[in-house]
Amino acid sequence: MGREVEEQMRQINIIGAGTQIKGDIVCSSDIRIDGKVEGNLQVQGKIVVGTSGNIKGEITCKNSEIEGKVEGKLHVSDLLMLKKTSTVVGDINIGKLAIEPGAVFSGNCKMEVKGAAEAAPSK
Repeated sequence: MGREVEEQMRQINIIGAGTQIKGDIVCSSDIRIDGKVEGNLQVQGKIVVGTSGNIKGEITCKNSEIEGKVEGKLHVSDLLMLKKTSTVVGDINIGKLAIEPGAVFSGNCKMEVKGAAEAAPSK
């Protein structure tokens, strides 16, 4: 049974260019979006938004790499990478952030540093 769960986590779901989805998506593995999604995404793995990808909705995931357009809140527990072709409009809560020159980001950013309470100097 452990092997079956491991195989599901390695599986990559793809929403191809020209595909439009209206509704929420829940995924236990990675997903790549090259089409258009109007709805919220909850992904346990990584979300990749290709250059033709367009998402309107709230995203919750472990890691994300964005090359296309996202409108909505992002909650990325580990690493969010904004590539030079990306446009993100909305607030982000992240663990780590990487932004390439040319990327467009409009919103507020809150970085959740793991272990910050232990690392903060006591008064």
